[in-house]
Amino acid sequence: MAKKRNLILTVILLAGLFGLAWYINFETDSYLRRIVNLCMVYAIIGLSMNLTNGFTGQFSLGQAGFMAIGAYAVGIFTVPVSLRPSVFYAAPMHPAIADIHMPLWLALIVGGLCAALVAFLIGAPVLRLRGDYLAVATLGFSEIIRIVITNAQTITNGALGIKDIPPLNDVRYIFAFTAAVFIFITALINTSYGRAFKAIREDEIAAEAMGIDLFKHKSLAFMLSAFFAGIGGGLYAALLGTVDPKNFLFTLTYNFLLIIVLGGMGSITGSMIGSILVTAGLEFLRIFDEPLELFGVAIPLFRPGFRMVIFSVLLMALVLFWRRGIMGTREFTWDKTIAFCKNPFGIFGRKGVDKA
Repeated sequence: MAKKRNLILTVILLAGLFGLAWYINFETDSYLRRIVNLCMVYAIIGLSMNLTNGFTGQFSLGQAGFMAIGAYAVGIFTVPVSLRPSVFYAAPMHPAIADIHMPLWLALIVGGLCAALVAFLIGAPVLRLRGDYLAVATLGFSEIIRIVITNAQTITNGALGIKDIPPLNDVRYIFAFTAAVFIFITALINTSYGRAFKAIREDEIAAEAMGIDLFKHKSLAFMLSAFFAGIGGGLYAALLGTVDPKNFLFTLTYNFLLIIVLGGMGSITGSMIGSILVTAGLEFLRIFDEPLELFGVAIPLFRPGFRMVIFSVLLMALVLFWRRGIMGTREFTWDKTIAFCKNPFGIFGRKGVDKA
């Protein structure tokens, strides 16, 4: 009965969130839609990174490179064929792909599969490393991917980037992809594969002694992480309407590392919370970058860059009070929510009973 109830509540929640996405899409301005869409795209990429770093315990920093693969797949295959000569004006597009056009959803899947393939190829040498060595290696491969993209001019248009990507600012479309990714990852984590990921995170030696194939499960987590990062990168390119190698510098990965650390390493719910706090927080704090006058006196602190100071202080406070992130390794569950609604002061009640 509890599982059936939880399933019904989940369906109702998803329907309600889709209704909210519908409302935002038609009843709000483009600026708010852009923020909401960016939060969801960052949530997808943050969750993909959490799959490797949080659930499997492998310190990977290659997310920007996998994002770039997905973004360029969308850029290459969704630009109308008639506009490609004006985009690839420095060097003509390679004839093998010059006439291939795909709808966005198919280009996203192709981009994700290409990212997963690259992850499979680099996983063999990289995933035998641990800790900081793995982080440095994946960061290096991320930069290699960006350099290859910059120099493959007939395929990616090189340093000029790709413009005229059909713009996407539809909240419903991105919400559908975000919901699908979260449902898939949630289902995966609750399977034997997910439990194997967590066992590897806790103790690799003990996991191997229990019969878990370390390389197989690490590779699977790494490839799935790259696949969803590629999809997130493709949505990011469609949201911007253009793609450029400079969009995927290695510093971009640190934004997603911040999201999962802040939300909670090993928490699906935390990835969403972290993406909202980081993405929307940085936007709404822009008021501190504008000059402010009180009674004709200019406040010296309010100037460009001050919002980053405020944001950094808030992050430090959160890290001090929640050292494992806001959610830690916990998740939102209907059972806990219903129990809390029935008896929000249950903890204090139990203490009183114990004392009595």
